[in-house]
Amino acid sequence: MDFQLNDIHQEIIDLSRQFAEKMVLPKIKEADRDASFDRSILDDMAEAGLLGLCFPEKFGGGGLDYISLGLACEELEYVDTSARVILSVHIGLAALPIFTWGNAEQKEKYLPLMMSGKMIGAFGLTEPNAGSDVVGIQTTAERTKDGYILNGEKMWISLSDAADLFLIFAWTDREKKLARDHSGITAFIVERSFGGIMTGDIKGKLGVRAGKTGFISMSDTPVPEESVLGQVGDGFKIAMFCLDQGRYTVAAGSTGLIRACHDACVKYANTRMTFAEPIGHHQLVKEMIAKMYAGYEICRNLYLKAGWMKNKGIANTRATSLAKWIACEQAEAAAADAVQVHGAYGFSDEYPVERYYRNAKGASIYEGTREIQKLIQSDYSLGYRADRDGRNELPTWPFEE
Repeated sequence: MDFQLNDIHQEIIDLSRQFAEKMVLPKIKEADRDASFDRSILDDMAEAGLLGLCFPEKFGGGGLDYISLGLACEELEYVDTSARVILSVHIGLAALPIFTWGNAEQKEKYLPLMMSGKMIGAFGLTEPNAGSDVVGIQTTAERTKDGYILNGEKMWISLSDAADLFLIFAWTDREKKLARDHSGITAFIVERSFGGIMTGDIKGKLGVRAGKTGFISMSDTPVPEESVLGQVGDGFKIAMFCLDQGRYTVAAGSTGLIRACHDACVKYANTRMTFAEPIGHHQLVKEMIAKMYAGYEICRNLYLKAGWMKNKGIANTRATSLAKWIACEQAEAAAADAVQVHGAYGFSDEYPVERYYRNAKGASIYEGTREIQKLIQSDYSLGYRADRDGRNELPTWPFEE
């Protein structure tokens, strides 16, 4: 395993950093205060090539590897979590599943539109009463002569109002639903244009206020047969695959947040004076900054390892889960310490660390709570869990054109 990033990786770092500094940073304080989402950022990301980074060029993608996706997520979240969430959802939870599980017709139909930003994807798994308990979902898909009729509600859906298509998980087998047998769940590619779909916002979030989060309500939504992703009954496996990709992007993004906390504290500690010297001279401030740096190095190596495994087509559920768990935990700790280093100013949005603090909390909940990640890790150690078969892994890189 080679930790040396190549020239292309550095170009992606530079591109993502410049994009975030130009398109996100100038607006983020007001957007966070107002809890407003500017949909034009999706077009800007598409123009910059960020929406198709790790997909074959034949679909309009950049042909780059999965490490590039992680690096982009790190740089975007260095400025704000809301920018990284777009890549997590559109790429990790929507486009990569279609790329991996879709048939030729689905890939040819949707991927070029998603790479260009003409279609934005979202992920519909969580429901008002079903989060970590995936088989607790209540959404149903009734078979008809033309396809399926979907009914149900999804909650905590990023990009809900902005998305043009949704990856929806629903029960297609009533008996298996009653038995809580996850093989009765099927995944569907649902276009907003199919009808019977209403979306809306969730107000009053603690963090990621500049991001779009809401609900999807489906009332007798007609879905054609050709919209089934994978095979009927593959839904649970596809959902777990999706979460692997989402967790990878969250791990990389949280690593960027740790770095942002570190850099903000270094800058502040070298200029803020107390007791006739910069606070950076005080040992307890030094300790907090040292922990941030250590956390950043650990978490970066963890997500780069997971990205390397994805490139090689190596089963990486355990590695990705570990990267997500530790990065989110370290990001929370770094953000809390960053507020402490800034003192009273850390309690105000005059400095970005209070936003980092609020944003960091969400990552320990979405894409699998920290408790779920701990259970995954312990089950691997105890021998209760093993790597899944290669069908669930991403296509290896470089891609075959």
